Amino acid sequence: MPLRSVRPHTVSRDSVHHPLFARYYARISVAAETRIGMAAVRDRLLAGLSGRVIEIGAGNGLNFAHYPRTVSEVVAIEPERLLRHLAVEAALRADVPVDVVPGAAEALPVKSEAFDAAVVSLVLCSVRDLTRTLGELRRVLRPGGTLRFYEHGAGGGPAMRYAQRALDRTVWPPLNGGCHLSRDPVAALRTAGFELGPYRRLLMPEKGPRLPTSYCVLGTARRPGGGE
Repeated sequence: MPLRSVRPHTVSRDSVHHPLFARYYARISVAAETRIGMAAVRDRLLAGLSGRVIEIGAGNGLNFAHYPRTVSEVVAIEPERLLRHLAVEAALRADVPVDVVPGAAEALPVKSEAFDAAVVSLVLCSVRDLTRTLGELRRVLRPGGTLRFYEHGAGGGPAMRYAQRALDRTVWPPLNGGCHLSRDPVAALRTAGFELGPYRRLLMPEKGPRLPTSYCVLGTARRPGGGE
């Protein structure tokens, strides 16, 4: 049964189509759970959540196993067909109710102020319009609602930042599902009107060579309002 918060057929069912990248991502993301400690990051990202949650860009659903039982339901938006299929399989194994829904981050197929919390995990790098996406997140969160984020972005010294920008202008987005390396998620959240809570910068992987994707941030923000 469709959730009452979901507005069906408001966006194309396949607004994003990256079949080769989706297959590659599905493999490497599973390996990263233990190889570079992503499972532990997901635990920290989702700890303490409760109520109704929307997850944007759910991918192959690796977050689902980490939602605490205090979450009453998750609406998981995933635009890519293959990843959405894998997310549906992961939802069936989850300990909390998860409804996997097609849709674009820039036009979420859900009602306004319908959720207590939102989750973005390695997705703000690849949305087509970051400003519209963050505006949609504000729209669907209730006043005072929480946003949990884990994203990679610009980091390192001048040489690394130059390399990130150069890759963004050339080969990186078409080879990696629209991903951009030089976005600044914290600055974007501030500009979009979110109130930043605690956040920490971390390197992934923690050891070994620094890669253009290594510079990550894990934290919380909130939609202003709600008398809190």
